Amino acid sequence: MAEAPERTSAWIRRFQPSPAAASQLVCFPHAGGSAVYFLPVARAMAPSVDVLAVQYPGRQDRRAEPCVEDVHELADRTAAELLAWADRPLCLFGHSLGATLAYEVALRLEREGVDLVGLIASGRRAPSRHRDERIHELDDKGLIEDLKRLSGTDARMLADPEILEMILPYVRGDYKAAETYRPRTSGETRVSCPVVVMTGDADPHVTNEEAHAWSAHGSGPFDLHEFSGGHFFINDHAPAVIQLISEFIESRIPTANRA
Repeated sequence: MAEAPERTSAWIRRFQPSPAAASQLVCFPHAGGSAVYFLPVARAMAPSVDVLAVQYPGRQDRRAEPCVEDVHELADRTAAELLAWADRPLCLFGHSLGATLAYEVALRLEREGVDLVGLIASGRRAPSRHRDERIHELDDKGLIEDLKRLSGTDARMLADPEILEMILPYVRGDYKAAETYRPRTSGETRVSCPVVVMTGDADPHVTNEEAHAWSAHGSGPFDLHEFSGGHFFINDHAPAVIQLISEFIESRIPTANRA
Protein backbone atom coordinates (compact mmCIF):
# COMPACT_ATOMS: atom_id res chain seq x y z
CA MET A 1 0.00 0.00 0.00
CA ALA A 2 1.27 3.46 -0.86
CA GLU A 3 2.24 5.63 2.09
CA ALA A 4 0.16 8.72 2.73
CA PRO A 5 1.31 11.66 0.58
CA GLU A 6 2.04 15.11 1.89
CA ARG A 7 -1.23 16.92 1.35
CA THR A 8 -0.44 20.49 0.46
CA SER A 9 -4.01 21.35 -0.55
CA ALA A 10 -7.11 19.52 -1.70
CA TRP A 11 -5.68 19.68 -5.22
CA ILE A 12 -2.00 18.82 -4.83
CA ARG A 13 -0.18 15.70 -3.56
CA ARG A 14 3.55 15.32 -2.92
CA PHE A 15 4.49 11.68 -2.46
CA GLN A 16 8.26 12.28 -2.23
CA PRO A 17 8.74 15.93 -1.18
CA SER A 18 12.00 17.27 -2.64
CA PRO A 19 12.14 20.92 -1.60
CA ALA A 20 15.80 21.26 -2.65
CA ALA A 21 15.10 20.15 -6.24
CA ALA A 22 15.74 22.75 -8.92
CA SER A 23 12.48 21.95 -10.73
CA GLN A 24 8.99 20.59 -10.26
CA LEU A 25 6.96 18.19 -12.39
CA VAL A 26 3.18 18.58 -12.19
CA CYS A 27 1.32 15.40 -13.17
CA PHE A 28 -2.28 15.34 -14.42
CA PRO A 29 -4.15 11.98 -14.27
CA HIS A 30 -6.15 10.32 -17.03
CA ALA A 31 -9.95 10.02 -17.00
CA GLY A 32 -10.88 7.93 -13.98
CA GLY A 33 -7.39 8.34 -12.56
CA SER A 34 -6.15 9.90 -9.35
CA ALA A 35 -2.97 11.46 -7.99
CA VAL A 36 -1.64 8.17 -6.61
CA TYR A 37 -1.16 6.90 -10.18
CA PHE A 38 2.00 9.00 -10.26
CA LEU A 39 3.53 7.61 -7.06
CA PRO A 40 6.11 5.57 -9.08
CA VAL A 41 7.08 8.72 -10.98
CA ALA A 42 7.62 10.63 -7.74
CA ARG A 43 9.74 7.84 -6.28
CA ALA A 44 11.86 7.52 -9.41
CA MET A 45 12.51 11.24 -9.87
CA ALA A 46 13.16 12.28 -6.26
CA PRO A 47 15.21 14.07 -5.08
CA SER A 48 16.25 15.58 -8.44
CA VAL A 49 12.72 16.68 -9.32
CA ASP A 50 9.92 17.59 -6.92
CA VAL A 51 6.86 15.77 -8.28
CA LEU A 52 3.40 17.20 -7.66
CA ALA A 53 0.29 15.21 -8.61
CA VAL A 54 -3.11 16.82 -9.16
CA GLN A 55 -6.07 15.28 -7.35
CA TYR A 56 -9.34 16.00 -9.16
CA PRO A 57 -12.57 16.41 -7.15
CA GLY A 58 -14.96 13.47 -6.85
CA ARG A 59 -12.53 10.63 -6.03
CA GLN A 60 -10.80 9.06 -3.05
CA ASP A 61 -10.46 11.65 -0.25
CA ARG A 62 -12.38 14.17 -2.44
CA ARG A 63 -15.27 11.81 -3.20
CA ALA A 64 -17.76 14.02 -1.32
CA GLU A 65 -17.10 16.84 -3.81
CA PRO A 66 -18.90 16.99 -7.15
CA CYS A 67 -16.87 16.06 -10.21
CA VAL A 68 -15.85 18.89 -12.50
CA GLU A 69 -17.19 17.87 -15.91
CA ASP A 70 -15.78 20.78 -17.89
CA VAL A 71 -12.08 20.95 -18.83
CA HIS A 72 -12.01 24.75 -18.86
CA GLU A 73 -13.43 25.00 -15.34
CA LEU A 74 -11.04 22.30 -14.16
CA ALA A 75 -8.13 24.17 -15.76
CA ASP A 76 -9.16 27.47 -14.15
CA ARG A 77 -9.25 25.93 -10.70
CA THR A 78 -6.06 23.90 -11.10
CA ALA A 79 -4.06 26.80 -12.50
CA ALA A 80 -5.13 28.97 -9.57
CA GLU A 81 -3.74 26.34 -7.19
CA LEU A 82 -0.46 25.99 -9.09
CA LEU A 83 0.36 29.69 -9.07
CA ALA A 84 1.50 29.20 -5.48
CA TRP A 85 4.11 26.69 -6.73
CA ALA A 86 5.64 28.90 -9.40
CA ASP A 87 8.63 29.85 -7.23
CA ARG A 88 10.60 27.07 -8.98
CA PRO A 89 10.49 26.01 -12.66
CA LEU A 90 7.38 23.96 -13.48
CA CYS A 91 7.04 21.25 -16.13
CA LEU A 92 3.54 19.94 -16.86
CA PHE A 93 2.90 16.27 -17.71
CA GLY A 94 -0.50 14.75 -18.42
CA HIS A 95 -1.83 11.48 -19.80
CA SER A 96 -5.06 11.20 -21.82
CA LEU A 97 -7.55 13.67 -20.30
CA GLY A 98 -4.61 14.88 -18.23
CA ALA A 99 -2.74 15.93 -21.38
CA THR A 100 -5.62 18.15 -22.49
CA LEU A 101 -5.90 19.61 -19.01
CA ALA A 102 -2.12 20.20 -18.80
CA TYR A 103 -2.31 22.15 -22.07
CA GLU A 104 -5.15 24.35 -20.83
CA VAL A 105 -3.38 24.92 -17.51
CA ALA A 106 -0.17 25.80 -19.38
CA LEU A 107 -2.04 28.49 -21.34
CA ARG A 108 -3.37 29.97 -18.12
CA LEU A 109 -0.05 29.89 -16.27
CA GLU A 110 1.79 31.51 -19.16
CA ARG A 111 -0.91 34.16 -19.30
CA GLU A 112 -0.03 34.91 -15.67
CA GLY A 113 3.64 35.28 -16.54
CA VAL A 114 4.85 31.83 -15.46
CA ASP A 115 7.79 30.62 -17.57
CA LEU A 116 7.23 26.88 -17.96
CA VAL A 117 9.96 24.31 -18.54
CA GLY A 118 7.71 22.43 -20.94
CA LEU A 119 4.44 20.67 -21.66
CA ILE A 120 4.54 16.86 -21.98
CA ALA A 121 1.36 15.42 -23.49
CA SER A 122 0.87 11.65 -23.44
CA GLY A 123 -1.83 9.44 -24.92
CA ARG A 124 -4.04 12.21 -26.26
CA ARG A 125 -4.71 13.72 -29.65
CA ALA A 126 -4.06 17.43 -30.15
CA PRO A 127 -6.76 19.83 -28.91
CA SER A 128 -7.53 20.77 -32.53
CA ARG A 129 -8.31 17.15 -33.46
CA HIS A 130 -11.87 16.48 -32.31
CA ARG A 131 -13.70 13.16 -32.47
CA ASP A 132 -17.41 12.75 -31.83
CA GLU A 133 -17.16 10.34 -28.89
CA ARG A 134 -20.03 9.77 -26.47
CA ILE A 135 -18.88 6.98 -24.21
CA HIS A 136 -19.98 9.03 -21.20
CA GLU A 137 -23.58 8.62 -22.39
CA LEU A 138 -23.42 4.79 -22.32
CA ASP A 139 -24.92 2.77 -19.50
CA ASP A 140 -22.65 1.40 -16.77
CA LYS A 141 -22.01 -1.81 -18.69
CA GLY A 142 -20.83 0.10 -21.74
CA LEU A 143 -18.59 2.32 -19.65
CA ILE A 144 -17.04 -0.70 -17.94
CA GLU A 145 -16.41 -2.36 -21.30
CA ASP A 146 -14.49 0.68 -22.49
CA LEU A 147 -12.37 0.67 -19.33
CA LYS A 148 -11.56 -2.97 -19.96
CA ARG A 149 -10.71 -2.28 -23.60
CA LEU A 150 -8.18 0.38 -22.67
CA SER A 151 -6.57 -1.86 -20.00
CA GLY A 152 -5.85 1.04 -17.68
CA THR A 153 -7.96 -0.07 -14.71
CA ASP A 154 -7.23 -3.01 -12.43
CA ALA A 155 -9.52 -5.87 -13.53
CA ARG A 156 -10.19 -6.73 -9.89
CA MET A 157 -11.72 -3.30 -9.35
CA LEU A 158 -14.00 -3.73 -12.34
CA ALA A 159 -15.24 -7.03 -10.92
CA ASP A 160 -16.12 -5.60 -7.50
CA PRO A 161 -19.67 -4.15 -7.36
CA GLU A 162 -18.91 -1.96 -4.33
CA ILE A 163 -15.83 -0.43 -5.93
CA LEU A 164 -17.70 0.10 -9.21
CA GLU A 165 -20.47 1.95 -7.39
CA MET A 166 -17.83 4.24 -5.94
CA ILE A 167 -15.73 4.91 -9.06
CA LEU A 168 -18.19 4.96 -11.96
CA PRO A 169 -19.66 8.41 -11.17
CA TYR A 170 -16.28 10.15 -11.42
CA VAL A 171 -15.17 7.99 -14.34
CA ARG A 172 -18.28 9.09 -16.23
CA GLY A 173 -17.69 12.71 -15.22
CA ASP A 174 -14.10 12.57 -16.48
CA TYR A 175 -15.18 10.99 -19.76
CA LYS A 176 -17.75 13.75 -20.19
CA ALA A 177 -15.09 16.40 -19.60
CA ALA A 178 -12.79 14.82 -22.17
CA GLU A 179 -15.44 14.16 -24.81
CA THR A 180 -17.19 17.54 -24.62
CA TYR A 181 -13.96 19.55 -24.60
CA ARG A 182 -13.40 22.12 -27.31
CA PRO A 183 -10.43 24.51 -27.33
CA ARG A 184 -11.30 28.17 -27.19
CA THR A 185 -10.67 30.12 -30.37
CA SER A 186 -10.22 33.54 -28.75
CA GLY A 187 -6.99 34.60 -27.11
CA GLU A 188 -3.66 32.77 -27.29
CA THR A 189 -4.04 29.10 -28.26
CA ARG A 190 -0.34 28.21 -28.42
CA VAL A 191 1.99 27.70 -25.50
CA SER A 192 5.43 29.27 -25.78
CA CYS A 193 7.22 26.50 -23.88
CA PRO A 194 8.57 23.37 -25.63
CA VAL A 195 5.99 20.64 -26.31
CA VAL A 196 6.86 16.94 -26.03
CA VAL A 197 4.30 14.34 -27.11
CA MET A 198 4.28 10.62 -26.35
CA THR A 199 1.93 8.19 -28.08
CA GLY A 200 1.31 4.46 -28.44
CA ASP A 201 1.43 3.00 -31.93
CA ALA A 202 -1.73 0.96 -31.26
CA ASP A 203 -3.70 3.54 -29.27
CA PRO A 204 -7.31 3.47 -30.54
CA HIS A 205 -7.82 7.05 -29.38
CA VAL A 206 -4.80 8.67 -31.05
CA THR A 207 -3.41 8.33 -34.56
CA ASN A 208 0.11 9.46 -35.42
CA GLU A 209 -1.32 12.43 -37.32
CA GLU A 210 -3.47 13.43 -34.36
CA ALA A 211 -0.44 13.21 -32.08
CA HIS A 212 1.76 15.22 -34.44
CA ALA A 213 -0.92 17.92 -34.63
CA TRP A 214 0.20 19.03 -31.16
CA SER A 215 2.99 20.87 -33.01
CA ALA A 216 0.45 23.54 -33.97
CA HIS A 217 -0.29 24.26 -30.32
CA GLY A 218 3.17 25.49 -29.40
CA SER A 219 5.43 28.22 -30.72
CA GLY A 220 8.60 26.62 -29.37
CA PRO A 221 10.43 23.32 -29.95
CA PHE A 222 8.34 20.20 -30.60
CA ASP A 223 9.23 16.53 -30.22
CA LEU A 224 7.17 13.38 -30.79
CA HIS A 225 8.01 9.98 -29.30
CA GLU A 226 6.15 6.84 -30.35
CA PHE A 227 6.10 3.73 -28.17
CA SER A 228 4.74 0.29 -28.86
CA GLY A 229 1.40 -0.39 -27.22
CA GLY A 230 -2.08 0.93 -26.74
CA HIS A 231 -3.62 3.75 -24.74
CA PHE A 232 -1.73 2.88 -21.57
CA PHE A 233 1.63 2.29 -23.19
CA ILE A 234 3.14 4.33 -20.35
CA ASN A 235 2.44 1.43 -17.97
CA ASP A 236 4.41 -0.98 -20.16
CA HIS A 237 7.25 1.49 -20.78
CA ALA A 238 7.35 3.24 -17.40
CA PRO A 239 11.17 3.30 -16.99
CA ALA A 240 11.67 4.68 -20.53
CA VAL A 241 8.92 7.27 -20.07
CA ILE A 242 10.37 8.45 -16.75
CA GLN A 243 13.85 8.63 -18.26
CA LEU A 244 12.56 10.66 -21.20
CA ILE A 245 10.86 13.14 -18.86
CA SER A 246 13.92 13.36 -16.59
CA GLU A 247 16.30 14.00 -19.47
CA PHE A 248 13.98 16.61 -20.96
CA ILE A 249 13.73 18.54 -17.68
CA GLU A 250 17.49 18.29 -17.11
CA SER A 251 18.14 19.69 -20.59
CA ARG A 252 15.83 22.65 -20.00
CA ILE A 253 16.56 23.72 -16.43
CA PRO A 254 19.57 25.95 -17.23
CA THR A 255 17.37 27.86 -19.70
CA ALA A 256 14.48 28.02 -17.23
CA ASN A 257 16.74 29.30 -14.45
CA ARG A 258 18.09 32.14 -16.61
CA ALA A 259 14.57 33.29 -17.54
